[in-house]
Amino acid sequence: MTADQIITLVVLAAVVAALILDRVRADVVALSGAAVLLMTGVVRPIDVQGAFASPAIIALASLFVIAYALELSGLLDRAIAAAVALCRRFGATGIWLLLAMIGSVSCFLNSTPIVVLGAPVVRDVANALKLSPKRFLIPLSYITILTGCCTLIGTSTNLLVDDMASVAGQPRFGIFEITPVGIPMALAGGLYLFFLSGRLLGGRHETERREGSAAPIDPLHIPNAQIGDSQLFAQKRPLNLRKAALALATFVGAVLLAAAGVAPIASTAFAGAVALILLRVVSADEAYRGLKPEILILIAGMVVIGIAMEESGLADAASRLLIASVHGLSPVAALAVLYLLTMVLTELLSNATVAVLVTPVAVALAESLGVSPRPFLVGVMMAASAAFATPFGYQTNVIVYQMAGYRYMDFVRIGLPLNLITFGVAMLAILYFFPF
Repeated sequence: MTADQIITLVVLAAVVAALILDRVRADVVALSGAAVLLMTGVVRPIDVQGAFASPAIIALASLFVIAYALELSGLLDRAIAAAVALCRRFGATGIWLLLAMIGSVSCFLNSTPIVVLGAPVVRDVANALKLSPKRFLIPLSYITILTGCCTLIGTSTNLLVDDMASVAGQPRFGIFEITPVGIPMALAGGLYLFFLSGRLLGGRHETERREGSAAPIDPLHIPNAQIGDSQLFAQKRPLNLRKAALALATFVGAVLLAAAGVAPIASTAFAGAVALILLRVVSADEAYRGLKPEILILIAGMVVIGIAMEESGLADAASRLLIASVHGLSPVAALAVLYLLTMVLTELLSNATVAVLVTPVAVALAESLGVSPRPFLVGVMMAASAAFATPFGYQTNVIVYQMAGYRYMDFVRIGLPLNLITFGVAMLAILYFFPF
């Protein structure tokens, strides 16, 4: 191994260990790794600059601003109020309809702020109907994760895989290119949760005395501290029709223009965010507050590590190792191995970390087999978000875990079968819609 490969491997191992221990914020860990790689010369300043200016970062930052404009306009509060009325009318069925509606929004917006806003509503409505919130909060998290897999912009993981694949010389994905795979996964997962999640929790619906009146949790002393308790984020805002209409039109316009191929989502979302400032829907200060720097910096830091893996040759070495292990297997079997490996890693590490680690390997694996990398990249996108079996595999899981007082094994009991179901559905859909 070369000196650059050894340094990159040590930094990668240290970053992974720090993320598992969860003693330091994930964004700080990623930045620290990038700083070491920069100081040791493994990556150049221009590489770091490119990571922070990548299309994934621009798209996410711009979408965060647009989503914050929708929140400030009061439109989200009105939507939540309408959902509460629906649930009061239809009971438990109404709550499941509410979960489906929240999930549909997660196709286009990051799931974390959606769950932050929606989880207290689901909890309070369930309590008002004298139903256990535990029946609905894990499904809320899982549904937003699943629907986030339905479009390129539904989760930062998809954008990051697209970014890393582009670095490896692959064409970029369209905004709805992965939808034929994401929708069957979301439908299968949603049906499983509707019919079986309550039964799998079984007799675990004991006293819910803490659900509606729990004291706020200090966000500085829980995993993923930048998320914190959703009660700290939900603020009632009056409806401003002008701002709501402009924010909604801007969001829809950005998505439609990107879907039509007029410009990439990074360009349309950026233009939309700037337009909202010029139209005074949000002020410049409010736009800055709408950014989620901890998420953006985490992704940028992990991109730097991915670049170091590429330039040092470490990614190529890892690819050769995986290729040797699947030697003689068919492309279908190799895809299944890659999917399962990605899914296991996602339960242990952050989605951004897994995307950076596995995407270059997926491209190299496909090229070694002489087939299209496309199905392998889609498999990485789906598996890197399929974090259901632990409460710490995905940020939204942490939110509901803290709010409802679940046990760790509740996630294993419900999430492990969901992992297997989504694996089977994803494999079938990928093979049908993305032939080798």
